[in-house]
Amino acid sequence: YRDLHTFELQAPTRVIEWARGSRICVAGYGQSGRNEILQLITPPALQAKETQGLCPERDFKVECGGFSKRAVYSLKYVPDTSLLVTSGPPDSSLQVWQVSTEDSDVIKSVSTIATENATGQLWAKIATISARAPWVLHGSTLDSVQITEVELRKNVYTAGSQDSEELAGLAFLNSSTAVLCCTRGQLCVADVRQPRGALQAMPAPAAPCGDRWCLGTTCAAQGSGLGAQPVARLSSGGLLTLTDLRKASEPLASAMARVPFPGSGTEFLCVSWAPALQGCLAVSGFDGTVHVYDTQSWDSSGREAEPLFVHKGHALGGSGDPALVTVHTWHPQKPRTVLSAASDNSLHVWDWVQP
Repeated sequence: YRDLHTFELQAPTRVIEWARGSRICVAGYGQSGRNEILQLITPPALQAKETQGLCPERDFKVECGGFSKRAVYSLKYVPDTSLLVTSGPPDSSLQVWQVSTEDSDVIKSVSTIATENATGQLWAKIATISARAPWVLHGSTLDSVQITEVELRKNVYTAGSQDSEELAGLAFLNSSTAVLCCTRGQLCVADVRQPRGALQAMPAPAAPCGDRWCLGTTCAAQGSGLGAQPVARLSSGGLLTLTDLRKASEPLASAMARVPFPGSGTEFLCVSWAPALQGCLAVSGFDGTVHVYDTQSWDSSGREAEPLFVHKGHALGGSGDPALVTVHTWHPQKPRTVLSAASDNSLHVWDWVQP
């Protein structure tokens, strides 16, 4: 490691979201009815443009916080605003939060975005963007996907689909296009400029029946095309596939992640592209580690890939049951800096050294 910081949360989190400046938001996912939502200032050493050597302040600091009566399974900062959107069981409704102003340290609930027939539905996957207005893309199944203007709570898009397939994830590719991933691995692309436009379905990767999938992509620049960044999918069996949406009939590349217990669980599967490191992605959710891979040499053979780096800090800490990494995310500017959290309440930020 070039640098490693640790912080102990009051409860485990499955969300790490970059907010304004050098801040992150985390939230608990317990069923107790009192889950913290915290905005943390990252350690000063992480904010420096270059490594500064020893730094007297090496810890995270709580800047503001609030409490959610619901478990928070997903949390997104709405760009260019002071709003957060969260989702979680027992239904697919969304909660909107106002982050504190300068004279307050409270994150307060301001509204709820209800969805049709939300009762009994799965919790909603969410993505946000502010290209035209503060929008949230949300849905738990293909036929429930919609876009809501956050501040007005006005529906601006509904997917034209009759398929009730469960969603594993969704994301904006740019201001006019979104990608949806089903738990069985199928991708769909939506043109959000068409209020009830049909979804463009793409085939699922060849994988054992019963595998569940998750999605990894990056928000493209305004006006960029579908091929600006391949879409990554990760299966519960450890298969990674990269897809160019302009030629989606077959994978651009595929490989097997070196995971110890493939298929052991699917709740915390996570794959993400490095925003400032060409061709690198990270994988977690199988055990107490985070694996970093360089995809630039991958082909379509599906062979096992050798990780560039493995973060084992969560697996080595504490006692009792082994920790399971619940989420990870990359620093938006620092190429090899990653944040990760685990089921033992630990939060790590680490900067790995290039081999």
